[in-house]
Amino acid sequence: MKKVGNILNLFISEREKKERINKSTLSLDSKGIITDKFYDKDIQRSILITSIESYKLLEEHNIAAEYGILGENLLTDFNPYHLTPGIKLQIGETVIVQISQYCTICNHLSSINEKVPTLLKKDRGIFATVITKGIISQGDNIFLLSD
Repeated sequence: MKKVGNILNLFISEREKKERINKSTLSLDSKGIITDKFYDKDIQRSILITSIESYKLLEEHNIAAEYGILGENLLTDFNPYHLTPGIKLQIGETVIVQISQYCTICNHLSSINEKVPTLLKKDRGIFATVITKGIISQGDNIFLLSD
């Protein structure tokens, strides 16, 4: 087990609200993030992990974007985009997630700026499924369990 980074911010989308909601903790189980509007919808896309590097890339191109706007649930200081499906990460003390697929670019990203879909084609995020349920918190450590 190798520490690779930390959780910087946590976000959910609630059914009634359009904006992303910043949370200090998230509860996860095998169906995803409890209280998120995508809970129990598509298990392979339960959690979207995005790196701070995506926001830095936008900033380098003079595009201002608030954290959470890319649709992520977990914003990390670790860049997971090189990880392949099947790799497992431990977050905090108990939660284990498994990388399931790369995130595709959604049309709504062009509402931030028309260049965003092209800039983040391979750097928007990566999806994971929950293997071991639990609670994760802002500031939690991220460990690589397999590679």
